[in-house]
Amino acid sequence: MGVAGSVVPVRPRWQRARQIARLTAIGTGATAAAVVATAGVLLGQARQARRIIPMAEAPPPRCDGVYGAKFPGPPLTMVVLGDSSAAGYGVHRRRETPGALLATGLSRRSRRQVRLRRFAVVGAISAGLKHQVDAALECQPDIAVILIGGNDVTNRTPPALAVRYLVEAVQTLRAGGCEVVVGTCPDLGAIQPIQPPLRWLARRWSRQLAAAQTVAVVEAGGRTVSLGDLLGPRFAAEPARMFAWDRFHPSAEGYAMAAAALLPTVLSVLGVGQEPRAAAVLGRGVRSLPEAAQEAARHAGTEVSGAQVRGRDRGPAGRWAQLRRRAFFGVGAVPQSGPASDSPTVEGLA
Repeated sequence: MGVAGSVVPVRPRWQRARQIARLTAIGTGATAAAVVATAGVLLGQARQARRIIPMAEAPPPRCDGVYGAKFPGPPLTMVVLGDSSAAGYGVHRRRETPGALLATGLSRRSRRQVRLRRFAVVGAISAGLKHQVDAALECQPDIAVILIGGNDVTNRTPPALAVRYLVEAVQTLRAGGCEVVVGTCPDLGAIQPIQPPLRWLARRWSRQLAAAQTVAVVEAGGRTVSLGDLLGPRFAAEPARMFAWDRFHPSAEGYAMAAAALLPTVLSVLGVGQEPRAAAVLGRGVRSLPEAAQEAARHAGTEVSGAQVRGRDRGPAGRWAQLRRRAFFGVGAVPQSGPASDSPTVEGLA
């Protein structure tokens, strides 16, 4: 026999069930409280970032026109679509915008005139690409350069929805006979006004969207160049130099670096001229498209395009993709007093 009081009385099952439920509720409540607290921190950081980052005060410089007017023959037509990064918000001279930099580089290396039309809109998300594409197709473009995704991340557009709009844009352009190069979503974790932990989440969301964009664009017949954290190390080391006045958009030097990453792919997809030795492929590899997309998202400046293995587009893991790491070469901002072959004839301006 046991000593009186030494045996723990057995409680009815319903009492034990109630106790478990109560403890579970306490644990769940604590978890929920932690989630709410974390969400509160993130919302607070987002509000603070919006206060620090000024709203757009003026449109970016117009860059429409004919570049390399001195060269003979009919011009190539390039259109630039997307958001503020495509429009060149943050710089004050048209020669510093991504469109002007790309048109200048393409004209110089192809020895042809380039007619540039910019349809990018400050603040645009992927859902707004349709209107831009419809307007661009009226120009019968040879190539479209699209920079989009940053605003989809900050507005928390579901990645699948953002990618669907991008795919529709690429497919429509390709059906119109236009080549397409997409600069994928930049790494918003490089933006200094965004503090941890929001910065960490922004970096993760950016890379996820960039990888999804890569898969979708290549499937639709375009090529991608990962911009990712291309400017991140320089931004961290020289923020006053690499950021524009609003501390959010790139400076003229930042846009020049992005254009230098995009230009070799623009030249390659058009097949114009010979790529200079400085643009030689540094590294290459063929792998499944999902693997290539993840690799490109981690390494800025990586081009991804469709490929074949033994005459087949697809393997066990999906479509084959070619990874290329090209050497950047400068596109150079054109001096306002530069030669006629480089100075744009700007349409609609005196």
